Amino acid sequence: MRISIQRFLEGTAVLALAASLAACGGGTDATIGGSVSGLAAGQSVTLQNNNTDNLILSADQSFAFTTGMAAGATYSVSVLTQPLGESCTVTNGVGTVDSLADNVSSVTVACSVTSSVGGTVSGLAAGGSVWLTLSNGQILPIATNGSFAFPGILPAGSAYSVAVTTQPAQQTCTVTNGTGIVAVGVMGNVAISCN
Repeated sequence: MRISIQRFLEGTAVLALAASLAACGGGTDATIGGSVSGLAAGQSVTLQNNNTDNLILSADQSFAFTTGMAAGATYSVSVLTQPLGESCTVTNGVGTVDSLADNVSSVTVACSVTSSVGGTVSGLAAGGSVWLTLSNGQILPIATNGSFAFPGILPAGSAYSVAVTTQPAQQTCTVTNGTGIVAVGVMGNVAISCN
């Protein structure tokens, strides 16, 4: 009889533990994630959840942070590092985990091009090339007359400057309107004149 009562108590304890684990989702935390869109080719954005758990994304895709969260925990998804020449914004990035059975997948990160510094080149001799440098360190070689634009720039509102770093053979190119403030859209008023 004692053995039966002991086995009964042990069985009850096991059932209580199983019920407790089931209520906690089996000990598996919920994931926080969503999707990113509009990210330009070759660019990447770094996200954080609650100012930690860095997640680097380099293409439009679904994502989930590697660190799970317990039921009742709050999450806050933010952009740590913006892609060059783009601005990414987070929607539905703040909330509370309802239960461990409900992974969060409603966070959206939308990226868009903010601006581009460019202009025109004239007077460049056939077969020649001029190399330009933007104040953020980007180098742009140009081998034809016409319009140009740097593929990535400083964030909107920042100061920029364009300089000639390598002159074409037997020519001198000068820059007009080479400094300014980056605005949203294409900054196309830089003029490179070669003679």
